[in-house]
Amino acid sequence: MSTPALFEPLTLRGTTFRNRLWVAPMCQYSVERRDGVPTEWHLVHLGGMARGGAGLVMAEATAVLPEGRISPWDTGLWNDDQRDAWAPITRFIRAQGAVPGIQLAHAGRKASTHRGIEGRGAVVPADGGWQPLGPSSLGFPGLAEPLAMSQEQIADAVAAFGAAARRAVEAGFEVLEVHGAHGYLIHEFLSPLSNDRTDDYGGDRSGRARLLLEVVREVRAAAGDAAAVFVRLSATDWKEPEGWTLDQTVQVSRWAQEAGADLVDISTGGNVADAAIPVGPGYQVPFAAAVRDQAGVPTSAVGLVTDPDLAEEIVSSGQADAVMAGREFLRDPHFALRAAHELGHDIEYWPFQYTRGTFAARP
Repeated sequence: MSTPALFEPLTLRGTTFRNRLWVAPMCQYSVERRDGVPTEWHLVHLGGMARGGAGLVMAEATAVLPEGRISPWDTGLWNDDQRDAWAPITRFIRAQGAVPGIQLAHAGRKASTHRGIEGRGAVVPADGGWQPLGPSSLGFPGLAEPLAMSQEQIADAVAAFGAAARRAVEAGFEVLEVHGAHGYLIHEFLSPLSNDRTDDYGGDRSGRARLLLEVVREVRAAAGDAAAVFVRLSATDWKEPEGWTLDQTVQVSRWAQEAGADLVDISTGGNVADAAIPVGPGYQVPFAAAVRDQAGVPTSAVGLVTDPDLAEEIVSSGQADAVMAGREFLRDPHFALRAAHELGHDIEYWPFQYTRGTFAARP
């Protein structure tokens, strides 16, 4: 029997992934000391999915600056203590045969928020919060109004992405993803719904994309020739025609590739609170397929892909080069091992400690 497309290896730049079923970045809000340093939780959480057969294990949105955290409980890479704490995590992921990746992020106007178990809305400075920044003073409903960034602050953010990328490589990460989706800082600059600037970082599409491309170039330079650089984009605000659209995403994906990106990770939404989003299995896959076809860049697809047959169809039909799953890996860290079994494929990377639990070993 031929190998399912989902379990064919994929090479991007100098990195080879053993399969195309990958762990999406998922915020854990678990840094109880609020210092950005990853903990044992992150080792077990990410390491378990590497042990479970994933091709790529992407760590959560990790802030490049303290004020770039979504919440005070986020991980960071703005100092060397954080870098050093990530190193044993990447070593374990790699030892299980998976590729360690990290999403580098700045939350922009959606920063300084509660993590959910404490409630919703903004964390005020008196409780350890801070003043959010954004492209404009346009706020996200229910959160603090941001301060519009000066060009000096923009330059500092770009430099911080580069510094975080260097630390990520030093920590052992082989994939660096620039978070340009879900209504965070870079997406805020891209979308006319959150960017009303009139300087070089606003106005037309090229102006609104300037920050993204400067960040990609900075991260590419810091990553060197070996590490792969991904960009996550929201392909639409779900507020056409006035918001960010698929056509703009296609063009910006081309520009990102020219700036040094190896793959575009396509999601949608997150920038406005009142978008009508038709959520369902694979609902974002057509956007990844359109970007792959029209921009000619490799893509990954996300969006409630919980079934191995659906994941296989996405890759085998050429809609995307890989599939990122989140919720299903939370429910079952061994989703990749199970998917191989359900697709009738024998893989060689079951952990030897678990061989009595393989499907073939069932009585």
